[in-house]
Amino acid sequence: MKEDLNLYGNELNYFTTYFNVAYCIMLIPSQIILTYVRPSYWLSGLEVCWGIITGMFALVKNAQQVYALRVLLGLCESSAWPGMMTLLMHWYTPSELAKRMGFYHSCQAVGSMMSGALQVAIRSSMHGLHGMAGWRWLFIVNAIMTVVVGALGFVLLPDTPNNPNPRAFWFKEGHAQLAMERLERHGKAEPKKMTWAAAKRAFSSWVIYFIPILYIATVLETYGNNYFNLFLKSLKNPDGSPRWTTSEVNAIPIGGSAINVVFVWIWAILSDLFMTRWTLIVAQAVIGLAVCIAMSVWTAHPTTTPLALAYAANFITFTAMGTAPLIFAWLADILPHDPEARTLIVGVSIAGYYAISAWSQVLVWPATQAPYYKYAWQSAIAIGVLVIIMTCVLRYIDAKYLEPKREQYRVTIIEAVVKDHDEPAEEVARDSVDRKVKSTAIVPEV
Repeated sequence: MKEDLNLYGNELNYFTTYFNVAYCIMLIPSQIILTYVRPSYWLSGLEVCWGIITGMFALVKNAQQVYALRVLLGLCESSAWPGMMTLLMHWYTPSELAKRMGFYHSCQAVGSMMSGALQVAIRSSMHGLHGMAGWRWLFIVNAIMTVVVGALGFVLLPDTPNNPNPRAFWFKEGHAQLAMERLERHGKAEPKKMTWAAAKRAFSSWVIYFIPILYIATVLETYGNNYFNLFLKSLKNPDGSPRWTTSEVNAIPIGGSAINVVFVWIWAILSDLFMTRWTLIVAQAVIGLAVCIAMSVWTAHPTTTPLALAYAANFITFTAMGTAPLIFAWLADILPHDPEARTLIVGVSIAGYYAISAWSQVLVWPATQAPYYKYAWQSAIAIGVLVIIMTCVLRYIDAKYLEPKREQYRVTIIEAVVKDHDEPAEEVARDSVDRKVKSTAIVPEV
């Protein structure tokens, strides 16, 4: 693709920038729309559009056409990851949530593995078929897969416990009621439509500023992972020939993605098992710091520092990329009573990251400097230190001030629900339970 479209400048960086800007613009509106439109409609519909646009990449002739499609792709894709994270918060309890989020989050790495394997397979078997380059066939195959999965979402996504998907044939009648009862026991409120009052309440809280900064910092600390392919492609033999072939450049990172999958599951399982988020976030930040220090040394002294250190550091990075499920599971722990605020905070967090990476990655990680970046790894070290400090501060505030308020709120809700079910005249009225909770429970302020 690079050779066919004459991408010899910073076009690869700009591809990311155009996508990130569009993704960022649409993300928060998408989160708000998700409270009004069924997830099975909204998420699935945009997935199908996403697949169609992916197929159109097979037709591009120049970088400008890629820019346009990357914008459209960003608009459609903005709903997927934050939308699913928000949906998972509506269904699962604190001892279950990180595992589910981790499983979904790991699918990104699985997708990278499949993409790498597809690139190798298609390049060797379909390159030149009907006069088209292998990379064009790759977009066509990916498009077909995406459209099929998106269409399945219309009948597989369960929507929300208080408004389940009637087309979900696998979803039994009692599942929604069971889910509501489980969430009530943990003091979790049912999802509602976004209102100005809810938005004002969310933006009046410090949480909507603290959590996004923490999330953005954790992602930026390991951002160098995105350039593993460029690192491999830039390496040369003593005679100036590429150290790795194109197929090998695509295949080697598959091992890193496999490591990522395993460790995302490990971090998430440990988080739910021991009901801790902060310790595992700090642990990953420390690993990230070690990687950044090693790469800083190698880029500054490439001739005297073993290349094996750079290889090891790049692979070790994959072990420290499981913070997102823990942060958003922690967010659900902090705000069980305010699903609208959670929805907005997820959107603000991810939009904030894309807003920053849209310009910072061109400046900090310019493709023309690969793999000897001047300031990238050093800046990541500073960000890693920030992650550790912020995580410890949030843990202190949560343990000292927020947990006691949440426990009081949870007990009040349980008492209201139990009392309601003990009164035959009001026994099955969900709205009566809501009124009792609203009249007796004091929503904890954060």
